[in-house]
Amino acid sequence: MTTPAQDAPFVLPAVAFRPARLGVICLVIAGVVTAVATWMGTPLFGAFFALGLALGLINALLVRRAVTAITNEAHPLKAKMAANSAGRLLVFGAIALLIAWKFQPAGLGTPFGLALFEALLVISTSLPVLKKLRAQANADAVSNDG
Repeated sequence: MTTPAQDAPFVLPAVAFRPARLGVICLVIAGVVTAVATWMGTPLFGAFFALGLALGLINALLVRRAVTAITNEAHPLKAKMAANSAGRLLVFGAIALLIAWKFQPAGLGTPFGLALFEALLVISTSLPVLKKLRAQANADAVSNDG
């Protein structure tokens, strides 16, 4: 008898999350966006964009903390992780949209910064995993040939 998917324990693969490197990348991007926004006459857009990047980094750090706590439980469940992530995404999205509404038009930089951070997070964590999978596939191919 198999365990239903919703009752199966949550298994987390090794994820290459480096918050310091991601923070430096965010600082560089925030500087470039702020410089361009200032050149175009809207320096506050750059500041709000940097705030969106910072909110994304805070969210990512909270994700790492939640993943560690949930996977250290005796029976970690995927549903608990999904609910945790959805709730946090709702809160950070609402904060970004509230800032965008309250400080429009410059405040629109906040959700744009948050969205760009999420894309950077996916890219920065998936590339090392893809490289590892490719290296493993190449190693398997070599061992099967020999």
